[in-house]
Amino acid sequence: MLSYLFLGVIAAYLIGSVSALILNKKDRSCTYASFLSASIASILGIVFSFSVLSGKNFEFTAASDLPLTYGLFVDKLSAFFILVISITAFAVSIYSIGYVREYYGKKNIGYLGFLYNIFILSMILVVSANNVVMFLIVWELMSIISYLLVLFEHENKEARKAGFIYIVMTHIGTGFIILSLMILAGSSGSFNFNTFNAAAAALSPGLKDAVFIFALIGFGTKAGIVPLHIWLPYAHPAAPSNVSALMSGVMIKTAIFMLIRVFYDFLGADVAWWGMLVLILASVSALLGVLYALMEHDMKRLLAYHSVENIGIILIGVGVSMIFMASGHPTLAAFGLIAGLYHTINHAVFKSLLFMGAGSLVYATHTKNIEDYGGLIKKMPWTALFFLIGSISICALPPFNGFVSEWLIFQAQLSSIYLSDNITKMLILFSGAGLALTSALAAACFVKAFGVSFLALPRSEHARHSKEAPVPMLIGMGILSLMCIVLGVLPFYFIRIFDSISSPLVGVSVSSMINSDLSMATISAFPATISTAAIAVLVFVVIPLPVIMYLLLKRTPEPKYETWGCGQPISTGRNEYTATAFSKPFRMWFAGLFRPRREIQTTYSDSSFFKGGVRFESQIEPIFEKYLYDPIIWVVVNVSRFMRIIQTGYLQTYLLYILITLVISLIYVGSGG
Repeated sequence: MLSYLFLGVIAAYLIGSVSALILNKKDRSCTYASFLSASIASILGIVFSFSVLSGKNFEFTAASDLPLTYGLFVDKLSAFFILVISITAFAVSIYSIGYVREYYGKKNIGYLGFLYNIFILSMILVVSANNVVMFLIVWELMSIISYLLVLFEHENKEARKAGFIYIVMTHIGTGFIILSLMILAGSSGSFNFNTFNAAAAALSPGLKDAVFIFALIGFGTKAGIVPLHIWLPYAHPAAPSNVSALMSGVMIKTAIFMLIRVFYDFLGADVAWWGMLVLILASVSALLGVLYALMEHDMKRLLAYHSVENIGIILIGVGVSMIFMASGHPTLAAFGLIAGLYHTINHAVFKSLLFMGAGSLVYATHTKNIEDYGGLIKKMPWTALFFLIGSISICALPPFNGFVSEWLIFQAQLSSIYLSDNITKMLILFSGAGLALTSALAAACFVKAFGVSFLALPRSEHARHSKEAPVPMLIGMGILSLMCIVLGVLPFYFIRIFDSISSPLVGVSVSSMINSDLSMATISAFPATISTAAIAVLVFVVIPLPVIMYLLLKRTPEPKYETWGCGQPISTGRNEYTATAFSKPFRMWFAGLFRPRREIQTTYSDSSFFKGGVRFESQIEPIFEKYLYDPIIWVVVNVSRFMRIIQTGYLQTYLLYILITLVISLIYVGSGG
């Protein structure tokens, strides 16, 4: 049964990709064929993943003439990530049916549909691969396809720049991934992942540390941890919004999957400083991600920086878990890992929802600039509602899903009081303070994003004449909005699923130890309790009931007047608070980080006493590009120029190089090296 389901998933995505190419001259037919096939494949993927999560593992191997087997293996960890991919892909595929109408007559829909289906399939194969060769093939396929999707609007200069930065960074990461996996393969004498745990146990401490560092850099680049994150704010805004939802919602999670696989399954997560390093990088990523998001007025770049933030939050849970694991507290380690896994699916749901909401705004207004929005709640009420649900979820407010996972992570951090090492204890508690600050800044950021975009009056002609998004786009956003509520209101059901995933990795099952109030029964020091189901009843039933009764029973209509505009006869969008003004206090408080620079240009009318206009521009300094990547680029370029002297253009010189290399190799081998 599992084999048929998995083959059905692969077949449906392949049918969607092939039909997109066949029907590429007919935009409407191509749209329905490719994206409905992706929807069907996603449903099969959901059924398959639940079957594995509730039953036994799935394995498929195919022998070859080479000394290795090409295998697929889906355990509960892999099945969970297939579930995350499939849920998100289902909603985004339905959304795409309406979204791609914007490209009719302008772009090749068949090309987009082909890449879209192969992209999702490659992600599923990444989390299913069971040997190094198979994994690297599908990992590279995923990277190349996503690069082509970033370049879909290649006539745009920003898209070409984003694609270049993305492909360079992803291949640098792939290089470190190869080093990490090759060390394990060399020790085991096999490319199969199921031999790596025993091989890692036989490695020297230095080589184990090297595997950890190389994996952290390689997969951390794809995940977007600081300072390897620079491609995210370029690539995610450049891609079509449906693709951005998949890249931010699920593609970067494939890196989280492999980090968990390497750290726990291969290496055993038994070294304390590994967890401390992950925790430090995660906390910095979370805090810097939300700070840079606060400064953005491009809606999609703002959301991209929040991906950096939430990857940091996920890895905070993983890092705390690794510290507990190495310190001999497997129960607390399982609790931290469950919290990280919970935030993984939560982030996939609400971030994909927010990117789809941003896509709807771009679809209606033809701009990504928040300053050009305003008053859209009247023009796009359903989009506003769904975007509000996503905003509340990412701000970790109850009873929505983001609150549950961050609450669990906070409890895991507070559990550090059981550690004996004071330095480690203080590190985890400081990370908890950083997470609290991150959550507060995220709330401020989305007050800006939602308030400036949807409330008050329109600030541009595009916003003034905008219309609600097409029905398929609303259905796609509605599905993920419902998931935000379900994951927030019914956490205990999902915790049992996450426990079945973490228990093989940590060695302990803890679902029976977690109370219905989302706390560990073994921790008596924290008596605070909370019930998201009760909060949901309060928010959705008890509080609205008096308001509904009042609206139904009132008889006298309320008079309506123009908004007060400081004595002016008519209020316009020029009187409104801007996103720049909203974020200025944060820009001042963190001036040492942002290093803001502003430019004011004033023009005058005929008299020098009367100003004709004032142009204001404010920018922040890209410190990572300027102080980290620019010097590296300078060194690489200059070394490359110096090395050009060996490129003579003469065949005889190149033959001499080969001869010298052979002689050196023979001498080395002959000396027993």
